[in-house]
Amino acid sequence: MNAVWAIATVVIKELYRRKDFYVLFILTALITLLMGSMNFFGDDQLVRYLKEICLLLIWVSALVIAVTTAARQIPVERESRTIFPLLAKPVTRGQVVLGKFLGCWMATAFSLAVFYLFFGLVCGAREHAWPVAGYLQAFWLQWWMLAIVVSMALAGSLVFAAPSSNATICLVCTLALLLVGRHLNTVALTLKEPGQTILYGLYFAIPHLEFFDLRDLVIHNWPPIGWAVCAVATVYAGAYSALFLFVGWLLFRRKSLN
Repeated sequence: MNAVWAIATVVIKELYRRKDFYVLFILTALITLLMGSMNFFGDDQLVRYLKEICLLLIWVSALVIAVTTAARQIPVERESRTIFPLLAKPVTRGQVVLGKFLGCWMATAFSLAVFYLFFGLVCGAREHAWPVAGYLQAFWLQWWMLAIVVSMALAGSLVFAAPSSNATICLVCTLALLLVGRHLNTVALTLKEPGQTILYGLYFAIPHLEFFDLRDLVIHNWPPIGWAVCAVATVYAGAYSALFLFVGWLLFRRKSLN
């Protein structure tokens, strides 16, 4: 674990040096503050639209940071040839994959924490209410959803040669899972066999990222969901993350570095 954590800290420090996080945070802050300064027709209910826009920006920014950070880890190491002295040390390929995943995941946790802190301050100033439990649940489940995305991007980096193509494909797949995945069972009902069975199988095989979306709960100030449900969702995300990491380890183990 010392080797894994050492690799992870390098990834976390890389996030500080790059401008991705700072640009996305400043953009999110400017748009949110601009929308928050508006008060059309004196309607105080517009704070809900402010929260919806801010949460959408947080989701988009977090996905971009997670995918772009994970997609470039191993390809950049191979291109700069720093992977050779790393593996020359008593570090296995499995530890490299795990360390890269942990670093990217912790980097997204830092980014999410900053985004949600800003979101909570803005919404608290407008609503004079602090639903901390709802914010914590939204942060927690989104972070575990990003664990699936990060592990998927790491596995993809061992399949696709360029980080840009890997990042694009991962973002498209993530958006498809979020927007279309939940409707596959409904579409399957309109098909004939064997298409219906195939689509149903795909519906139950893919990770359902919409399970981790608590934006409506935060926007409308609904009561928090049960913590047992959060625990089940956490196990669900952990299982899919472990599956993608295992696939990534198998690919990396058999991949030539020359």
